[in-house]
Amino acid sequence: MPKDEYQYTNDWFQTGAKGVWDALIPKIAPTRILEIGSYEGASTCYLIEKLAAHKKIEIQCVDTWEGGIEHKQSQKDMSAVEKRYKQNIETALKRVDHRATIIQHKGYSDAILPKLLAEGKQGYFDFIYVDGSHQAPDVLCDAVLSFKLLKKNGVVVFDDYLWQENLPYGTDPLRCPKLAIDAFTNIYSRKMRIISAPLYQLYVQKISD
Repeated sequence: MPKDEYQYTNDWFQTGAKGVWDALIPKIAPTRILEIGSYEGASTCYLIEKLAAHKKIEIQCVDTWEGGIEHKQSQKDMSAVEKRYKQNIETALKRVDHRATIIQHKGYSDAILPKLLAEGKQGYFDFIYVDGSHQAPDVLCDAVLSFKLLKKNGVVVFDDYLWQENLPYGTDPLRCPKLAIDAFTNIYSRKMRIISAPLYQLYVQKISD
């Protein structure tokens, strides 16, 4: 594959979020972005090309590059995934005129997000994409901390809202994002509004702290 082409092994972003983002991202035009779960960088590269062609942006990416339970069970080579992420980011940065600052946080979100808050990043981000662990307790933690980091009128997107893991004994709700996302949106219902979009992702706008 030529060096100036992206190296993706799946089309998750293309068939999922991209259709909604094509309309949403130009409308909200975020400058400061937080991404929880970057994998091969498909969404990061999309945002770089879509936004950094017109202005300076900052994207902070949080990922362990160890994979979740589902990746460990399939014995996915996560070191290769991280290598593709870095190569794809380099490719995207070469395609835009304006500067994009990419900050990579390698580690668990429940350690990194509180660190960002401690550094004074409360209400800092315009747009947050939550696509990390699919385990309900982890998703709930990411949701609550992300809401603190999101500025008023900012948007947070939860990927894989209806995702279910194929297990021998059926579906385990604690190993799916939906239970956590529903708990979050119910508890924070007076501080947010849900943006109409296909339900494979859930889109939320913060209306108050």
